[in-house]
Amino acid sequence: MDLELRHLRTIRAIADAGSLTRAATALGLAQPALSAQLKRIERSLGGALFIRGRYGVRPTALGELVLDRAGVLLPAVRELQEEAVRFARAWDGMPRFRLGGTHGPLLGALVDRLATAHPGTSVTTRTSWSEREIAAQVVEGRVDFALVGACGESPPPAADRLAWREIAVDPVFVLLGRDHPLAGQREVELAQLAEEAWTDVPGDGCFADCFAAACARAGFTPSRVYETDTASCVHLVQVGRAVGLCRATFPPTPGLVTRPLAGAPLSWRHLVGWHPGSSAADVAASVVAHTRAAHTEAAARSVSYTRWLAEHPGFGVTPPAAAPCRDRA
Repeated sequence: MDLELRHLRTIRAIADAGSLTRAATALGLAQPALSAQLKRIERSLGGALFIRGRYGVRPTALGELVLDRAGVLLPAVRELQEEAVRFARAWDGMPRFRLGGTHGPLLGALVDRLATAHPGTSVTTRTSWSEREIAAQVVEGRVDFALVGACGESPPPAADRLAWREIAVDPVFVLLGRDHPLAGQREVELAQLAEEAWTDVPGDGCFADCFAAACARAGFTPSRVYETDTASCVHLVQVGRAVGLCRATFPPTPGLVTRPLAGAPLSWRHLVGWHPGSSAADVAASVVAHTRAAHTEAAARSVSYTRWLAEHPGFGVTPPAAAPCRDRA
């Protein structure tokens, strides 16, 4: 049997998992099938790659050698594939804007601004709950620009492969029904919501952990958190089933109010990313400027956020020259 890249990926997966059972789960295989495959790979390489023990597996000397070489070969092949895809999809100029984004009001506003500024240019979108998926699509050349968010100071996805610019930093607000007992307050202490159920949109960043930590600092653990789409979040808050977490730019919605959390215990950074070696890099400055303008317009539509920003100048749109350490290429 000739050794193939998929065999190296299998060996890497077993080493990362530390056991055949966990590796089989990660690879979507039955454990007997993975064990049989590993035996064939070991025969082709002339010896055992792992020592099997009661608590899992660990590489043999031969296994360490193969893993070291795989650590060079697999990233090199992945980069070759990505470069080839980008080259095959390259074009002169920028006759289209392919945007990828997660949930939120800025993607639609950016589409509107680009379509208005470039009426003869195609503007298309892809959406996902996953910031990593959107970033991967930019790396692979299927999307030109990623519009995503990051919690607090956490780095954006694929930070070592894409250029990122910070658009704005928003506090996270709480979404309340208009009849909620705290709806009349100018701001809400997180501890005042200790007995509430919560609702939020899903994502694969660290926001859930940041929220849990903020609640712990406020002295409680959330009783339950419903992760669901935006429309369902709105419904759960409207009927009093939960209170919501939302960006400060959340648009006005009948029956709901947004209120700041005292002390801004949670924040959200809006980011635009692109591949520095793609044609998108030539027009990135314009796209970033349009996105900042879209955020400014979204913030102006929120009375509570406009009032809050006047008292907290460190938030809102990030000036173009600010925070150079957050620009990653």
